[in-house]
Amino acid sequence: MIRFLDLKAINDHFRDDLIKAATRVIESGWYVQGNEVKAFEEEFAGWCGTEHCIGVANGLDALTLTLRAWKELGKLREGDEVIVPANTYVASILAITENRLKPVLVEPDEATYNLCPEKTAAVITPKTKAILAVHLYGQLAPIRDIMGLANAHNLLVLEDSAQAHGAEIDGKKAGNWGDASGFSFYPGKNLGALGDAGAVTTNDGELAKTIRALGNYGSHKKYENLYQGVNSRLDEMQAALLRVKLRHLNEATERRREIALTYVQGIENPAICQPIGSNATIASLQNHAFHIYVVRTKKRDALQRHLLKAGVQTMIHYPVPPHQQRAYAEWNAQVYPITEAIHQEVLSLPMSPVMSQEQVQQVVSACNDFGYL
Repeated sequence: MIRFLDLKAINDHFRDDLIKAATRVIESGWYVQGNEVKAFEEEFAGWCGTEHCIGVANGLDALTLTLRAWKELGKLREGDEVIVPANTYVASILAITENRLKPVLVEPDEATYNLCPEKTAAVITPKTKAILAVHLYGQLAPIRDIMGLANAHNLLVLEDSAQAHGAEIDGKKAGNWGDASGFSFYPGKNLGALGDAGAVTTNDGELAKTIRALGNYGSHKKYENLYQGVNSRLDEMQAALLRVKLRHLNEATERRREIALTYVQGIENPAICQPIGSNATIASLQNHAFHIYVVRTKKRDALQRHLLKAGVQTMIHYPVPPHQQRAYAEWNAQVYPITEAIHQEVLSLPMSPVMSQEQVQQVVSACNDFGYL
């Protein structure tokens, strides 16, 4: 069986270095807010090309605390509108509503699954104060156009880079385009911890300082509290493990792109719609980190059953869009046709930097063997 994602195999690749890093933390006697976190923040900021990185407990907190910090700084107010793609994972929405801001759901570009600049421009109102640009599945949203819209309308831009570690345009990485960016280091991410972890990147020093205080009980100085904060801190152990894996992230990203290229060039089944064009090259795929490789077919469930019988495990990202979730019952009657079609038709093929070429070819063959007539 080709597993959708074999985390044990991925981490076995770094086993000795991970053990050394964990041992270093254990023997240090310092487990929260120490040198490992400081070093990782500096290294990840440098890798992204930003001035600041603030480690937090998880990717959701990265988004939530950034929006909260903008409220504390007077840049957002309760009830302000935040534009967000309708087909994103629910965490993007949760960060907005947790701050008592109003999500404005926008249908995505059907080809890329990311925000459509034209549709985004059409919903901007005087109440719009921010755009949450989700780099879904690992592909950068049309961030130049989004930043152009934001500059024209004086809007904040928060990148949701939870799936896009290493995606870039002209050498400028995800996390270094907007006013701030939230990253997740959940174990299955391209840069995954061995537990929950996240971070915010930004070039705004005041914002960085505010987020750091909010995630530390609202304290910028021990026993002094500026805000009614929370406890959301990246711990020493996860930071040490992430430092090990960060050193190999560029190599892993290139392997993901190689696998994607093999998929797009090898899968010829007309019933399967691919996320990139058949004329793609490695050089043309730099804006995509391929966190997951998502295909579409109107026979999604049949394809998934066929692949499982062929020894290929797949996943669905995501079966239910946010506006149809019980948590947002007030939106259940709303209709987003493109979003709903995407969620009914997408299927994620195995994608992992430790996949062998033989395994990749097995996935290709199984897809081509799927009966579509």
